[in-house]
Amino acid sequence: MTLIKHELRQGKVTLMIWTAVIAFMLALCVLIYPEMETQMGDVSTMFAEMGSFSAAFGMDRLNFGEFMGFFGVECGNILGLGGAFFSALLGISVLSKEEREQTAEFLLTHPVSRRKIVMRKYISIMIQILFLNIAVIAVTLLSMQIIGESLDNRPLFLLFLAYYVLQVEVASVCFGISAFLSHGGMGVGLGMAALLYFLNIIANLTEDAKFLKYITPFGYTEGADIIADECLNMEYLSVGLVFTVIGISAGFYRYCKKDIL
Repeated sequence: MTLIKHELRQGKVTLMIWTAVIAFMLALCVLIYPEMETQMGDVSTMFAEMGSFSAAFGMDRLNFGEFMGFFGVECGNILGLGGAFFSALLGISVLSKEEREQTAEFLLTHPVSRRKIVMRKYISIMIQILFLNIAVIAVTLLSMQIIGESLDNRPLFLLFLAYYVLQVEVASVCFGISAFLSHGGMGVGLGMAALLYFLNIIANLTEDAKFLKYITPFGYTEGADIIADECLNMEYLSVGLVFTVIGISAGFYRYCKKDIL
């Protein structure tokens, strides 16, 4: 428990900043919707006629004249990218920072097994991701109430669930990678999150690249699919859970075997 508290104290400023920025941008996105609602019908028609560009972001299948269509694209991208970057930064640094900051020797001399150290560090990541999502959901629901939108909205909560699972997956994969690094991997984490986002865009452009949706977690967070079907794509989600388990397992295995001292 002491190690978990230590990790949370170390990361509290970063957590607060990322949470505040993402929540603020989502609130702003929701609050400006009434001003744009009257123009959204024409925007939907325009996007539907833009071919590949619209398909890349799923805008050809959403009605911007409805709140969920607007939220699925505009707000979804904020939470999707912002959450993925934050999760990647958490995961990629949590194990490697001990060597980078030369604190590993001190940490490992304590009467705590490496396995317990890794477990507690991973738990600290999950707590931070959970906090971010609770705060973001609360701010979004409050903003929706202010503009008079219904809170009884199944696709909305499915979107939040999908993005939460995405963040857990990205953090877990980066957690596994972190165990193989001895110095900062911030660029690796951010680069991987960005790559996964663009893989989903490529998958939306052509049927020949649809297999990429099994690789990227953004495949099961596709707003157009969730809003239309009112469910998550369990095929893509199941593969994502497998990647999550692999990332966690790799992190435990490598760090427990790693020659650090």
